[in-house]
Amino acid sequence: MRRILLTVLALAMSAVPVLAQQTVFLVRHAERADGGAGVQMTKGTDPDLSEAGRARSESLAAVLKDAKITAIIATEYKRTQQTAAPLANILGVTVTTIKANEPAELIKAVRAATGNVLIVGHSNTMPDVMRALGAPAPAAIADNDYDNLFVLTLGTSTTILRLHYQ
Repeated sequence: MRRILLTVLALAMSAVPVLAQQTVFLVRHAERADGGAGVQMTKGTDPDLSEAGRARSESLAAVLKDAKITAIIATEYKRTQQTAAPLANILGVTVTTIKANEPAELIKAVRAATGNVLIVGHSNTMPDVMRALGAPAPAAIADNDYDNLFVLTLGTSTTILRLHYQ
């Protein structure tokens, strides 16, 4: 009996610890003050969030405040920074800014993070980011679609869950 107990103890001590799975939350920036959907943005245009967008960013912070997020990544545009700001303030986390046209840097930052991550991006960049993280991309995200919250669980097989928030 003692030999069996020692064998079980030795096996337990030599077992490889299971790595924690990383969760990545992806959202498109909240509503723009320039009207958003159907409005053609010109080069150099960088609108703030609208009143509805500010309310949505506060809602996002309330939804994710207990999600154990340790890193927040947003593009250089005001609308992504302003969407990320309420949660960053609650958590005391500095938003990492990565240019929208540098997806490889974004993926590198996610992979380097030691905990859960929030990415605030754009409707035209989120599908590529999801694919780069190993998940199938969702259907196209419409110009007037701001309520998607994608939850990716990274591991040997990346899973994706699509939720909606107000």
